[in-house]
Order: sequence, then structure tokens, then C-alpha cells
Amino acid sequence: MTKAEHADLIARARAAAQRALGLPIASLPPPAGAAIEPGAAFVTWKRAGRLRGCIGSVEPYRPLAEDVESNAVAALLHDPRFPPATAKDYPQLSVEISVLTPREPIAGPDDLTIGRHGVWVDHGRRRAILLPQVAPEWGWNAQELLTQVCLKAGLPGDAWTTGKGIYRFEAEVFGEE
Repeated sequence: MTKAEHADLIARARAAAQRALGLPIASLPPPAGAAIEPGAAFVTWKRAGRLRGCIGSVEPYRPLAEDVESNAVAALLHDPRFPPATAKDYPQLSVEISVLTPREPIAGPDDLTIGRHGVWVDHGRRRAILLPQVAPEWGWNAQELLTQVCLKAGLPGDAWTTGKGIYRFEAEVFGEE
């Protein structure tokens, strides 16, 4: 994606959030380029560099612009780890967008490059995802990343050793910080 496409998606995330919070918004041109193609993205809101909300899609099922807008609002208002943001909170928030590539199955830690790959575990009703930027932020190696995604899904930390239901993906990450 181009820098202009990045800027457009950031503006769309912000406009959707402003609309949801009842704040005035600037009009935006219709989406174009990569934004009209099906895409899956996570939107992360941060306050003073700390996580404030993060929600996204793992499979592309709608245009990327629509996915970003919807996930921007969901991350701001519906992330169960945080109370809903308010109009008063909004000026202190920065946004980061992670556009995901299709997932591919992996056997274990040797199939991961820290900082490049995110992981997704899907064991029946237990699912979780960790974006590529998470492992470097926490100082995890590949095995720790796999253990943490399993724990996040409510599975035993070694559930990844079965070699089933474990996937990697990459993400194009951009934002305001």
C-alpha cells in the first residue's frame, strides 16, 4: 500500500471514531485503491503509548475501508478489556492499523520470524490472535509467542505442540506514532 492509502485509512478510522463519539467530522472522498478491495485489519488505539483498545478481523470479508472503520469503532467502544472511550478521551488517542495477509498453517516455532509474523490459534471454539508487533514489544521468542497465543485462547500453553490449528500471517502496520 502507498503512504497516501495509509493516510486515507487512518483518516477513515478517525472519522468513524469521531462519528461514533458524536464529534464533528470532516468529509472524506469515497474509498479507492486497496481500500475498496476485501481486506482484514486490526485497529489499535493507544493513549500515551499504552494499549487502549484493539479489535480486528482475521479474514477479509468486506472492503478494507469498511473493515477499518468498523474495527476502529469496535476497538474504541467495545473492547471488553477497557471501558468505552468518551469524547473527552478522544484527543489523547493515537491509532495504529495492521492490515493482515492471508494465514498459513505452521508446525512450530521454526516457522516464525519474530517481528515479521503474527500467530493465530484456532482449536474448535478456542481462538486467539497476536499481531506481529506484540512479540518484540514483550521480548518474546517464537516459542513464547506460541505459548502466549495459546494461553490467550484459554488453551494450555503447550497446545501449539500438536501442530494443528496454528497459523502465521504478516501485517502491514502503520499509524500515527
